[in-house]
Amino acid sequence: MFRQGQGNGGSLIYKQALRQQQHRNNKKNIEETTMKKSIIALAFIATGLATGVQAKTTALPTLTDGAALELVNQGLQFCRKDGYNVSVAVVDRTGSLKAFGRSELAGPHTVDSAQKKAFTAASMGQPTANLAKLVTDKPFLQGLKDMDSRMLLLGGGMPIKVDGQIVGGIGIGGAPGGHLDQACAEQAIKVALK
Repeated sequence: MFRQGQGNGGSLIYKQALRQQQHRNNKKNIEETTMKKSIIALAFIATGLATGVQAKTTALPTLTDGAALELVNQGLQFCRKDGYNVSVAVVDRTGSLKAFGRSELAGPHTVDSAQKKAFTAASMGQPTANLAKLVTDKPFLQGLKDMDSRMLLLGGGMPIKVDGQIVGGIGIGGAPGGHLDQACAEQAIKVALK
């Protein structure tokens, strides 16, 4: 048995054990204090960010349900007038489907092509015919076709703009050529958003 004060090192072992225990306690206290400070700091940051975000939001024009339905109806009418059985899709600025219509005799492939053309026009902010030409003229841009599975680089998709801001896209598929789909889309935008 070791006693304090004897020359056998008992005192040294006791002191080392005491220091180790104090070190563990100090380390635990430091960790707890650091965690508390971190939580408080995060609370202040979150409050500040929330306030900052609210102060910096902007109002963007949006595509209403009524306007989306009118675009679909006009697209169907313009193509039907020329004897084309088509599908017409309208998406919002995020590419989410807002309205859709299909002629009774439109081919089943037109459903997907109209939606993809609308998505492409909204997300890229360009008529899909322009993008198709760009990829043809500049082969190094072929990767655009594979950028997103919802994209289709064929004529017939037009971005929809209000006050110079893109609010969505319209896509038409089923006429015998992308340029004819695009002509119907352009007319639909002109009439529905006048």
